[in-house]
Amino acid sequence: MGKTLKRSAAFTALARALAAGARGGPSLGARLRALPRMIRATARGEYDGGLRLALMGAATAYIVSPIDLLPELPLAVFGLADDAVMVTWLAGSVLAETERFLEWETRRSSVIPGQVIP
Repeated sequence: MGKTLKRSAAFTALARALAAGARGGPSLGARLRALPRMIRATARGEYDGGLRLALMGAATAYIVSPIDLLPELPLAVFGLADDAVMVTWLAGSVLAETERFLEWETRRSSVIPGQVIP
């Protein structure tokens, strides 16, 4: 996993996403406000983010859980590394998925609801 996940790239993506609000992209506040709407739209079957939301929920549960894959006490720095990787992945995933959702909402609002008449 360490080889496939480049931590510096994750931190760069996180910094880029946080700064996007200043450059015309959605701000961090807009992304966080979109989370409940994204969850509702996914629960209704309107948005296809089910698997990604499930993975984010599992990562959140892992981070807050007292049970750890690599315990902090006996493994010191290595025990904290898995939590840091999960937090970084979760932050990047939430930012990327909320941006994707906001783009979906924008495209969806430009579609006129109705049926196609043959």
